[in-house]
Amino acid sequence: MRYPLLTVLILALNASAFAGPECTKAPKSEWMSENAMKQKIADEGYVVDKFKTTSGNCYEIYGKDKDGRKVEIYFSPIDGGIVKEKRA
Repeated sequence: MRYPLLTVLILALNASAFAGPECTKAPKSEWMSENAMKQKIADEGYVVDKFKTTSGNCYEIYGKDKDGRKVEIYFSPIDGGIVKEKRA
């Protein structure tokens, strides 16, 4: 390959463009439990299709808001606050 460093840099930049946010560096012992977070999300009117913990230490959902719009939301596992969201 003629430009291996350039290729690596381009791939790294593309990967970072699709990466989710970094929510916390706090240890998991300080996080809300998944069950408590799921309850908070349900109490706020979201219907969750998929719930996961991200590599950026966030709780992330794919689902619908109380108005039925599709959402992708990253939550802080410390206080359950929204860090980043995308609505369709």
